Amino acid sequence: MRPLKVFLTGASSGIGQALAREYASQGAMLGLVGRNEAALRDFAGTLPNPNAVQVYAADVRDAEAMARAAADFLAHVGCPDVVIASAGISIGTVAESAEDLEVARSVMDTNWYGTLATFQPFLPAMQARAPGFGGLRGTLVGIASVAGVRGLAGGGAYSASKAAVVKLCESLGLEQKPHAIRVVTIAPGYIRTPMTAHNPYRMPFLMDADRFARKAVRVIAAGRRYRVLPWQMGIVAAVLHVMPRWLYDRLFANAPRKPRQERSH
Repeated sequence: MRPLKVFLTGASSGIGQALAREYASQGAMLGLVGRNEAALRDFAGTLPNPNAVQVYAADVRDAEAMARAAADFLAHVGCPDVVIASAGISIGTVAESAEDLEVARSVMDTNWYGTLATFQPFLPAMQARAPGFGGLRGTLVGIASVAGVRGLAGGGAYSASKAAVVKLCESLGLEQKPHAIRVVTIAPGYIRTPMTAHNPYRMPFLMDADRFARKAVRVIAAGRRYRVLPWQMGIVAAVLHVMPRWLYDRLFANAPRKPRQERSH
């Protein structure tokens, strides 16, 4: 059986790096995207087979750069079986601050637009390829967040961007089903990464990134449409989703706020 071909963003650190490490342990051929080329190359050198790794220094907000990376991967590796949009940033924002307008745009451009810019260059190739095992032509994976279930005070940009990722993946799932392309959304709770390391509040059900990656890879292989990890946060998310607004407002009005500095997944 041939190795999986996996293209993923946000591979310089955190969730993206953990996912890359898990797929590498399974013998996958990888395309890794990140803004820090030196960090990417150093990381690639630690993987079991560095020769099976393509490294691309690119910002997911730059659609042309993402298209070039996709074209190179298609030319040298082939059409990926799995494309994971894992790049993301987390920054607290406040609406009354004029300087936070640009911050909010950066969050949305990275987390939502960057997801679309990651997927789009591969869709024509996926649609044109012959179906593989189970009649599937490929899988797109969006990394959302439990923070996208309800709006959080001080996290308007982040919550909105992750809710937008969920809706984008829902739309793509409908659009791509006739082409036998599966779309998976994974919504992490609190994962131990550089992004969460400086959160000034308690993080229930905190999960190590490598454990998250092992579970996420199984979810992707199983073709789950939407999954919250860890499962305990899935219960929390389900309760929050149906909670009446008046009760949600009362419980979360004074909740701790996200720090106002950039952290990557």
